[in-house]
Amino acid sequence: MVRKLLKKECFFLFCLCFLCFPSISNSGPKIIKNSIGMEFVLIPAGSFMMGADKNFEDAFEDEFPQHKVIISRPFYIGEYEVTQAQWVVIMGDNPSSLKDRKRPVEQVAWDDVNEFIQRLNKKEKTNAYRLPTEAEWEYAARAGSDTTYCFGDDADDLSQYAWFNGNSEGKTHPVAKLKKNAWGVYDMHGNVWEWCQDRYSDKHYSKSSLKDPKGPTTGSLRVGRGGSWESDASRCRSAVRYHDSQGDRDPDVGFRLVWQPE
Repeated sequence: MVRKLLKKECFFLFCLCFLCFPSISNSGPKIIKNSIGMEFVLIPAGSFMMGADKNFEDAFEDEFPQHKVIISRPFYIGEYEVTQAQWVVIMGDNPSSLKDRKRPVEQVAWDDVNEFIQRLNKKEKTNAYRLPTEAEWEYAARAGSDTTYCFGDDADDLSQYAWFNGNSEGKTHPVAKLKKNAWGVYDMHGNVWEWCQDRYSDKHYSKSSLKDPKGPTTGSLRVGRGGSWESDASRCRSAVRYHDSQGDRDPDVGFRLVWQPE
């Protein structure tokens, strides 16, 4: 009886420590869910080659040079883009041009997204929510691949994974309806461009840091990734970069978040 009580007490203390001092390991839960139904997928620490492969891709100049990046800490990323329903819970309105609870929210500026993050962190009593860095985004999108897309090089297969101008019928679509990548993340290609944390520079890759790069420290533009419902297949590649003013709002731009306690 004493032994059973001790086991129960130890288990309780373990759970209490996890809740009070959350941390992430590569062996943590594969999916976590917050109070408003946002689901996050575990992305393990590791390294990858960031940017386009000039030997196999017809890419843009700002995707070169391809360079090694180390992601030193595991993190959780949104299993899919933030939906209009989730946005409304936090912000109380819906700016999207094509309204649907399960479609990604769009017409949101980078500044709007950061207001959403502040309110979500306050609601959840944490500081763990943020936009992904550009490196984290591409690492999660590639999901261990070194090919043009997460699934390979053949654009003919893109319609299985992405809503783009070849199958979107000129509109966004409900999230998580197509195939997910090898790490369990949906819609990294297409549907809406996704804001990242980083400032944009077309020359940044030539001087990017090896470990956990965070983008330039100055600049008026912000990075977006992934392509959208109106992009052609070449603009949905894993390496493609988008940039815009952080105050601009467009019907093909949304976001997903990272959850990573300090």
